[in-house]
Amino acid sequence: MATQIEAVIFDMDGVLCDSEALICTSAVEMFRELGVTVQRDDFIPFIGTGEDRYIGGVAEKHGVSLNLAKAKERTYEIYLSLVPAQLEAFPGAVELVKQCREAGLKTAVASSADLVKIRANLNKIGLPIETWETITSSEDVVKKKPAPDIFLAAARKLRVGARQCVVIEDAVVGVEAARAAGMRCVAVAHTFLAEKLAGADVLREKIADVTLGDLRGAAR
Repeated sequence: MATQIEAVIFDMDGVLCDSEALICTSAVEMFRELGVTVQRDDFIPFIGTGEDRYIGGVAEKHGVSLNLAKAKERTYEIYLSLVPAQLEAFPGAVELVKQCREAGLKTAVASSADLVKIRANLNKIGLPIETWETITSSEDVVKKKPAPDIFLAAARKLRVGARQCVVIEDAVVGVEAARAAGMRCVAVAHTFLAEKLAGADVLREKIADVTLGDLRGAAR
């Protein structure tokens, strides 16, 4: 018997908008200002884990001691300066959100990013915070992905059971978090190779390929 999906929980970075390259550029520049040379590939293991771990993990790798709060603040300053001219929604992302709403599904964003970044991104792509049933950010949970906490918090805010939610993710840790939450997961290969996302229930190359049928699916 099929599970009745009532809500769609969207990750943001790498799912709704092409922001992974921008945050990486910003963090690389922040480290450069500190006199530390890091590589873009250094950040790959930390994609989807939130900026504290994203920056802190690379600092640990390079043996750099830094004030994480100030480092993150500076990274966001650089990032926010890039958003107006460079951030774009992935083709089909805004349309899918609208399709979900028209189908009577609740929609939410659950992102490991801080609210300042979420607000800037969603405003830029024309899906401001006010248009969603709820937003869950890194500030709402202690344990970040791959822990399921952020998705479970989103479900509670929506007043929907975990099995009635489907998550759309692009990151390996995000797929793991969705599965740990007991939620259906549709992965899009925007950021990682498809084989890295094999734990998802459905895998699509891009969000423009995701259908309502993919989201509703069937019980596992």
